[in-house]
Amino acid sequence: MSTGEPAAVGFVGLGNIGADMAANLVTWPGGVWVHDLAPEPVEQLRRRGARVARDLDELARRTELICIMVRDDAQVRAVLDRLLPAMSAGHVVAVHSTVAPDTPAELAAAAADRGVQLVDAPVSGGAPGAADGSLAIMVGGLDEAFAACRKPLGLMGSEVVHAGPIGAGTRMKLARNLLHFVAFTAVGEAQRLAEAAGLDLLALGRIVRHTDAITGGPGAIMHRPTAAPIPDGDPWAEIVEHVRTLGEKDLGFATELARQLGVDVPLAEHAAGELARALGLAPHGGGTG
Repeated sequence: MSTGEPAAVGFVGLGNIGADMAANLVTWPGGVWVHDLAPEPVEQLRRRGARVARDLDELARRTELICIMVRDDAQVRAVLDRLLPAMSAGHVVAVHSTVAPDTPAELAAAAADRGVQLVDAPVSGGAPGAADGSLAIMVGGLDEAFAACRKPLGLMGSEVVHAGPIGAGTRMKLARNLLHFVAFTAVGEAQRLAEAAGLDLLALGRIVRHTDAITGGPGAIMHRPTAAPIPDGDPWAEIVEHVRTLGEKDLGFATELARQLGVDVPLAEHAAGELARALGLAPHGGGTG
C-alpha cells in the first residue's frame, strides 16, 4: 500500500453480506471500486457512491487493497487467478469468504509470486452486522499486511482481530462456527423437549435471546487464554465450579424430563458428562492440577 493519500479499495462479490460490506467502504477516503457479475447490486452500489469496475483487470489497476467475498473456494481461486496478472508488488488481497483450512496458505503462496500480500479475513455477524458495520473480522496474515488493511476493515467491522499468521483467521472462524452450529443442533433438542412439554416455542425463543444478550450466552465462559485444566488456587476455579454444579443439576433435570416425555436428547446427555472438562475442571473424584 502507498504511504501517501489512502488508496482506493476494491470489492468483489456483492451478495447479501458483501453488498453491505462494500457499502460501508463508500466513506473510505480513497473510495471503493466494486465488481460483480450481477448488475443489480452493482448499480445499487454505484448510486450509493461506489465506482464500478468493468472487469477484474480494471479493479486491480484502480485499487491497492481488494476484498473478495464470494461463495466458496473455487470462486475465490477463480477471482484471484483473474486478478493476479494485473496486480503488482504492494497490492493486498483480503479474502472474506470462509474457505477450507489449507486454502489461505495456497492462495498466499500464489499471490506472493507476484509480490502481492494476502490475508484471510472471514467475518461473523451475518447480514445485520454487515449492514451496520459491526461485523467481527478475523484476520490471518503478516503484520505488514494486517496493518495495510486494518483501517478499511474497521469500516466494515467493529471487532477486527489479528488472529495470527496466514490461515489463522479461517481457523478462528471455523472454531467460532463449530460453536454456532452445534448450538443450533442443541436448540433443536431444546425445542423438541419444550414442544413435548406443551410449551410455546416462540416464547422460549424470546427468553433465550433475552437472557443470552444479558449473560453473553456460550461466550460467557470464554475468558481464559487456554483450554487446559484450571490449576488449584486459580481464581476461575470457584467460579466455574459453581457453573458446573448448576449445569450438571439442570442437565440432569432436563434429561430426566426428556426421558419422561420420550424425547431423544443425545447432545444434552453428552454435555452432562463433558461439562466439567469443557469448563476446565476434572470429573468428580479427579484432581485439577
